[in-house]
Amino acid sequence: MTQSRQKSADEKFCSDCGEVIKLRAEICPHCGVRQMAPPSDLTTTAPNGKSKLAAALFALFLGGLGVHKFYLGRIGQGVVYLIFFWTFIPAIIGFIEGIVLLVMNDADFNAKYGGV
Repeated sequence: MTQSRQKSADEKFCSDCGEVIKLRAEICPHCGVRQMAPPSDLTTTAPNGKSKLAAALFALFLGGLGVHKFYLGRIGQGVVYLIFFWTFIPAIIGFIEGIVLLVMNDADFNAKYGGV
């Protein structure tokens, strides 16, 4: 007769052996298999605290004013967006940059904008 143990809120099942392990465990203490990373989450933040989702939303909705550039620390580019916002060209570019930020993987985002 096999016994199945219920997992609590701070636990998960091992992806290989099925044992209950801590939620934050990177390696299963029972079988030694490294746990898979969770799927890419838009709410993850770069080492400097910048959020990919926030940057993408700024670019989509306020890209014409360059808000996403200021948020990501690109002050000079943000000023250029502000100077030319009346042409609507920065709005179009900001919308495209917002989509690019949404589909960008976390490693690329951290490499490009995650510097402390």
